[in-house]
Amino acid sequence: MIGFVGPNGAGKSTTIRMILGLIKPTRGNAEILGNDLHNPSAYLGKVGALIEAPAFYPGLSASQNLKALAKLGGFREESVLGVLDTVGLAPRANDKVAHYSLGMKQRLGIATALLPDPELLILDEPTNGLDPAGIVEIRNLLMRIGDSGKTVFVSSHLLSEVEAIAQRLVILHNGGLVFAGELVDIMKNACHNIYAAPENDADLPGLVDIVKTIGYPFQNKDNGIYITAPNKWASELNRITSSRGITLREVRPHCESLEDIFLRMTSSEVAR
Repeated sequence: MIGFVGPNGAGKSTTIRMILGLIKPTRGNAEILGNDLHNPSAYLGKVGALIEAPAFYPGLSASQNLKALAKLGGFREESVLGVLDTVGLAPRANDKVAHYSLGMKQRLGIATALLPDPELLILDEPTNGLDPAGIVEIRNLLMRIGDSGKTVFVSSHLLSEVEAIAQRLVILHNGGLVFAGELVDIMKNACHNIYAAPENDADLPGLVDIVKTIGYPFQNKDNGIYITAPNKWASELNRITSSRGITLREVRPHCESLEDIFLRMTSSEVAR
């Protein structure tokens, strides 16, 4: 599972459209499934994609819609029931799409992308507009598809979802590549802060003096301080403050989320 993220205008949609042969790259090279990006006909038969909000004939059933699309795409009509089962819509296969919820329509869109039995599945904002329950449904579906052996490439602004499902991550900013690699590699240094807060607010200056003297950078926030220091120093800090008559009501590691890291990596300072 690959997460594809970046601020608005970073180039995500343009990249996806180049992969799908909808626009031609002006320069540069890339390989998709071992084939040249400049020759999309060599690999598009192995690619499924959902890049816009799915549109279906509302008066037709899910099964009828997919059979029509399979015929247009030259795919096996026998695969329709299988992909509906994959996305959890087999029990509602004969219901008109007009009666489907937004989440069901989104799953039906993913079923459409699965019709060619692709090796690579590309999804652009698959949870857009969904409520929390719908987001969880799509998350679980994508994880099942990924576990089946397909490569799932997901572009999303919901970084918490990307963090939950992706093994690899690509970050774009201003049309350039900021990061490409394993998610664990970008997250391994996420826990580099300690949050400490005194039981008595009047002891905050004393806590600040201790950290200043030792030399760790810190930031006053949330009625305490965030200290840039190894997690293991938290116990030492607790001992030092206790020896000086300061009782801490809270001392804990503070880990950045993927969203925190993303905002730091794509900040205006980084861009400059």
